[in-house]
Order: sequence, then structure tokens, then C-alpha cells
Amino acid sequence: MLANFPWALLGAVPALLAMAYVDRLDAKRPEPRQLLRRVAVAGACSAIPVVLIGHGLRLLGPGDPMAEASYTAALYTAFIVAAIPEEAGKMISMLLFSWYRPEFDERMDGIVYGAWAGLGFALIENVAYLVTIPQSLADYVAVFVARAVLAVPGHATWGGIMGYCAAKRRFDGSGPGLLGGYALAVALHGGYDALLFATPVAIDRGHVWVGLGFAGIPIVAYLAPALVIALGASTLRRWAAEAVAADDEAEAYARRRFLRGVSGRWRR
Repeated sequence: MLANFPWALLGAVPALLAMAYVDRLDAKRPEPRQLLRRVAVAGACSAIPVVLIGHGLRLLGPGDPMAEASYTAALYTAFIVAAIPEEAGKMISMLLFSWYRPEFDERMDGIVYGAWAGLGFALIENVAYLVTIPQSLADYVAVFVARAVLAVPGHATWGGIMGYCAAKRRFDGSGPGLLGGYALAVALHGGYDALLFATPVAIDRGHVWVGLGFAGIPIVAYLAPALVIALGASTLRRWAAEAVAADDEAEAYARRRFLRGVSGRWRR
């Protein structure tokens, strides 16, 4: 396990690249780097209590889907053990380190801070998976690729969706708000995990075609989860464009009011 650690650190790269992509979406009015780093570190640190809570919930549940070959266990693990506590960790990280800051002053900020909290969590989770799971180079490549293509964009998307819903309610008085965004993130995250966790159950019950793939990557099993990620990511990208447009309009309105005020003072 310790021998895997240097290679496991490469698991941070997809999360760091995703952070840079989120920053590009917010290029017009970027957030302070120090604050973004704090939110990301908080998201990463939330992995510790999340793992402990998840372990306790796992002991209370119907079992491990990998061992029990039970769809009930797969659903329980996906939603109760994984999605609910993990999205709560991101939500609390965003609330504690950005929500009450004066820098959180735009709709797009909800997406940025929510995504960074999710990516901080994803970074730590990636490294942990790459330390503990691979037993060979082929295993390492399969885990790295799957998490880089699916899990990292997923965590960013779920956090960003939650943040946007909260910011939309805060600035426009509309939308599902923070708790509604949390529920939506849990639904997408849990659905994604449920599809993955149900794969070994399906194979155990004779549906071996589900495990078909290439180079150790079960491509068939990843198709449906990939669609969940694609749906969430495309929705978030559309919301980001709407948020930037609304923030531009708000900034232009504030500038017009300021200029009218200055002009009025000069006339007097």
C-alpha cells in the first residue's frame, strides 16, 4: 500500500485540472485564490468525517453490495453511505468558508465555490483510491482513468449544482435553494453510484455482458453512469452561462446607477 503512494499522488492531477477549468468559466470576475484554496482544503478535510460516518452507516445497513450481491445493499451504499454524507461535507465546507464572505456576491460564485469544495473532496478521494485499490499497473490505469473521466467531473458537478441553487435563491429569490440543491446533488450522486454498485450484483446474477470492456475498464458498466455525469455537467454549464449573463446585467445596472449618482451630484 505504501509503495503505491508516490503513484497515487498523480490522482490529484485530474482535480487540479478541473479546478482550472472552473476558473475559466469565471474568468470575468475571478474569486480570490486564497479563499478558493480554503474551500478546497475544507472539502478535502471533510473526507475524514465523511469516511467515519459512512463506515458507521455501512455497519447499520444491509451489507456490502460487492459481497452480498444485493441490489438493496447497492442502493443503500450509494445513497445512505456515500451520497448523503459526501454532499453534506461539501455543503458545510462551502457554507463555513465562503457563503458568509463578502466575496460571495454573484450567482456564479455559488458554482465556483461549490465545485471547488467538491474537487477538494475528489482530490483526496482519488489519492486514497489509488493507494488502496490497485494491485497491478492495469488496475492502476483502470482506476485512474475511471475516476478522472467520471468521478472528478461528478464531484465538481454535484457541488456546483448545489452552490448554484443556493446562490440563485440568495440573489434572485427563486429556485430550490441550498437544501433543494443538496437534495438534487444527492439524487444525481446516489444514482451514479447506484449504477456502479449494481454492476457486480448484475454480474453475479448472470448478466456477464455488463462487465464487458477493454484493458480492464468495464466500458458497458460505465455507460449509464457516464450519462448521469454528462446530464449533470451539461445542465451546470448552461446554468453557468445564465449566471454569468445575470451577473453581467447586475454589474451593468450597478454601474449605471453609480454614474447617474455622480452625474446628479455634478449638476447640483
